[in-house]
Amino acid sequence: MPRPKSTVALEEVHWGALKTLFPYLLEFKRAVILALACLVAAKLASTGLPFILKHIVDDLDASGGAAAAIALPLGLLLAYGAVRFSGVLFGELRDAVFGRVTERAQRRVGLEVFEHLHRLDLDFHLNRRTGGLSRDIERGNTGIGFLMRFMVFNIVPTLVEIAMVAVLLWWNYSYLFALLVLGAVIIYIGFSVVATEWRTRFVRELNRAESRSSSRSVDSLLNYETVKYFGNEGHEAGHYDRELAVWEQARRKNRLSLLGLNIGQALIIAVAMSGAMILAAFNVTRGDMTVGDFVLINAFMMQIFIPLNFLGFVYRELKGALANIEKMFSLLTVKPAIEDKKDAPDLEVSAGRIEFEEVRFGYREDRKILRGISFSVAPRQKVAIVGASGAGKSTLFKLLFRFYDPNAGRILIDGRDIRGVNQDSLRRAIGVVPQEAVLFNQSILENVRYGRVDASDEEVMEAIRHAQLSDFIGQLPEGTATMVGERGLKLSGGEKQRVAIARALLKQPPIMVFDEATSSLDSHSERGILVALQEIAREQTTLVIAHRLSTVVDADVILVLDQGEIVERGSHAELLAGDGHYAALWRLQQEERANTSGSPGPDTGAGLAPGWQSIQ
Repeated sequence: MPRPKSTVALEEVHWGALKTLFPYLLEFKRAVILALACLVAAKLASTGLPFILKHIVDDLDASGGAAAAIALPLGLLLAYGAVRFSGVLFGELRDAVFGRVTERAQRRVGLEVFEHLHRLDLDFHLNRRTGGLSRDIERGNTGIGFLMRFMVFNIVPTLVEIAMVAVLLWWNYSYLFALLVLGAVIIYIGFSVVATEWRTRFVRELNRAESRSSSRSVDSLLNYETVKYFGNEGHEAGHYDRELAVWEQARRKNRLSLLGLNIGQALIIAVAMSGAMILAAFNVTRGDMTVGDFVLINAFMMQIFIPLNFLGFVYRELKGALANIEKMFSLLTVKPAIEDKKDAPDLEVSAGRIEFEEVRFGYREDRKILRGISFSVAPRQKVAIVGASGAGKSTLFKLLFRFYDPNAGRILIDGRDIRGVNQDSLRRAIGVVPQEAVLFNQSILENVRYGRVDASDEEVMEAIRHAQLSDFIGQLPEGTATMVGERGLKLSGGEKQRVAIARALLKQPPIMVFDEATSSLDSHSERGILVALQEIAREQTTLVIAHRLSTVVDADVILVLDQGEIVERGSHAELLAGDGHYAALWRLQQEERANTSGSPGPDTGAGLAPGWQSIQ
């Protein structure tokens, strides 16, 4: 189904994103107040330094080298050192205190985005690119740390300090110095804003190029085996190099635009400082100012323009950080297509009865998958759904698990419409063995325990035995502690499916769904697992989606889907006697089985994927 567009435009930077950071500042009010106190103390110390330096120079100049006048400059020198040290000390304390606020904000926002991504629907995750998404989140989290540190304690304090210096120069000397300082600051900030706005598009181009190249490399490496199967290493390298060429071009534009910005800022600072020093030197020669005053003006100019130069860097980085975090913040504006109703209650499963009532569904308006499906599964009954590929079998499971909602009709569990209950409680009640088992890069034991994370080792081992995994694990040197590799690539398809079955059995839900659960198993393993599943089905409501009809002959009811409609229903014997779609499909599979009898199954021999040989 089409996803609504995000409300955040990616072609402009939203300063309103800063509002989302305020709650994290308020979480540590005492720390923020203490950090602000350290900030004020540090600024007072830095503003007082030039005045101490002026008196030191004037006293030394007036003393003419007389020994009697040494005491006063020595005291001022000691005071100068103490004030300079206190400025640095308070600045470091400020950063240390506020560091906790920054780190907590990064943690909280990162967690919020992570949780939100898990709340988004299946359609979003089917269309995402993992590599690019992870880079966007990483850059966004880093950008938040930058914003919290520099926006709060560098940009605003620097502007306040500039205003204080301008007032002091006007009050103690001449309005010309204040106008020179303020004029230079306004020109500098104006140039920085205009130039940085112009540069922002190059930053975005660079970010897009980095995301594309990262996504391409991650996709290629995740599909390593497919690349090897078709000998497409050169194709992948060429595609990746083209993405890197775009990145190189974007990087060069970004670098050259930064060069122009730096040169312009340096020119403004050089002209302003030279003008102030010429004006001060002229006043000294006229006798209106002392040598100490000349030194004070010089110190103030350096004190203003060195941080101002840093302010230019901070503004550039701030814009870059906002460009980085806007995508991450935009993720938070994406609304899940499937949401719980307000105060939706938990699903309480007492019997486990499932009902589909006139369910219609299509992933797109022009692609109808289910056309008025109605059936029921009685408590502790085993119902199988069979049919050709594309008939809509797996779609039924996705609707039951509420990855999608029907376009029409409703689905009930124990008489309650699943759209009216909490999604978490619904999914806790359903155990799933998917057609394609995807494992975490952890041990076999932990992958099975994922079905119920608080299960004991004994319960995990019991599930492993039911899933016919014990013999396989016994062949491994590290047993259940053996790592399965990225997405379980070190296991064969059959072994991955058995781990998935064990994981679902450990969950012990009242409803079980098997979506082609034995499609990757050899005949011997399949028979063992079917016996175990028959025992489990006596205590649970079971829905089996199958292609192999031999795996569902014991089902209480078999539903035959064709073109999104139920065309037949009944037991195995009844459907064979009816000599319809099911009977034709049964004969076809029996002929295929007879023609391939004697050929090895998918997991014959040792039952190990080639990747295991390297760890034995």
